[in-house]
Amino acid sequence: MMILYSGITCPFSQRCRFVLHEKGMDFEIKDVDTFNKPEDLAHMNPYNQVPVLVERDLILHESNIINEYIDERFPHPQLMPGDPVMRGRGRLVLFRLEKELFSHVQVLESQDSSSKEKTKAREFISQGLTLIAPGFVKNKYIMGEDFSMIDIALAPLLWRLNHYDIKLSKSVTPLLKYAERIFQRESFINALTPAEKAMRR
Repeated sequence: MMILYSGITCPFSQRCRFVLHEKGMDFEIKDVDTFNKPEDLAHMNPYNQVPVLVERDLILHESNIINEYIDERFPHPQLMPGDPVMRGRGRLVLFRLEKELFSHVQVLESQDSSSKEKTKAREFISQGLTLIAPGFVKNKYIMGEDFSMIDIALAPLLWRLNHYDIKLSKSVTPLLKYAERIFQRESFINALTPAEKAMRR
């Protein structure tokens, strides 16, 4: 059985929980308090971060790597595009999400970030989301009509917009409607921790 070491409020861990629930498979979640990490975490992940996936003698870290492994190991439903060209495009979008949005999420999540750094991070995220919002006027999901790993990757940020105090203009309405579609998925709801549910009350 797969064991996921998952941060209770960690957006990157939430991605992996989302995928595991989407697959509907047997797994175990080990909740990790990211402010009081267990000693064995550093042995499993040299960066001493969650999420970490353990399956027999395999140990993986980094949410996108974990999620691609799960998708290949349990191919139904398929979350990365089956076509190599589309899969390549999907990976490029994942890379851009990390570079242009989630690098700033890490600033907001870090205890070491100054208030000035956090203000800048909020601005970058707001700008980035405003840029991608028009795409959802025509598209149901990021890659078109099909729900995919790329939607899963973005969802934890969209869930935390109020929690992070990110201000958005009315032009992002298509993105917010898209977010609500994601939030209504049974797998998304089941993957939320009580602490994450409290972020949007």
